[in-house]
Amino acid sequence: MKILVTGASNGIGKAVALKFLQNGHDVTGMDIAPATISDAHYRHCVCDVAADELPPIEDIDVLVNNAGVQNSGRDIDVNLKGTIRVTEKYGVRKGIKSIVFVASVSATTGSEFPEYAASKGGVVTYMKNVALRVAQWGATSNSVSPGGVRTSLNDRVMNDPELWKEIMDETPLKKWASAEEIAEWVYFLATVNRSMTAQDIVIDNGESARAKFVW
Repeated sequence: MKILVTGASNGIGKAVALKFLQNGHDVTGMDIAPATISDAHYRHCVCDVAADELPPIEDIDVLVNNAGVQNSGRDIDVNLKGTIRVTEKYGVRKGIKSIVFVASVSATTGSEFPEYAASKGGVVTYMKNVALRVAQWGATSNSVSPGGVRTSLNDRVMNDPELWKEIMDETPLKKWASAEEIAEWVYFLATVNRSMTAQDIVIDNGESARAKFVW
């Protein structure tokens, strides 16, 4: 299948792109950063999903909306409006098989930076709207909402022993997910799932059972 992954140069997006490549799919990555994947079945587009003209990409089977920023002053523009731009161009059409959105547990708890939490809450609601519209083609639309994930985006707290202890005290399973684990969930929703749609899957090691945000 032909896969489009936004935010594919690092973190969760890169892990998702690699997961699809490892399973024999053709992947196009889109990111403001250059490519960090070298594979004969990988193509990369340098693009700001919120501001640049979106490139022509035909016949996408699976769209993974992962591009995002945190506490940037552009959270609404990139995380929500950029996601809408990409989805309306590539995803809402006959021939699409599945769309997966990477949201955040803050969409459920509200426990993070205000614009970030609002943007991810909007992503989850928009995901449900998309599910209703792509169902006519037998396609699914779902989201994953990670809690803490071990990526460079979170170096500030992962590398501070005091903050890390405080976070673990608030996390029932006493760990964070890896980007590769989140990619497994995305892959399942995109390729195995056929009957679940309009749903948000929280993957947070139990942190949403509590609401204290540490930064």
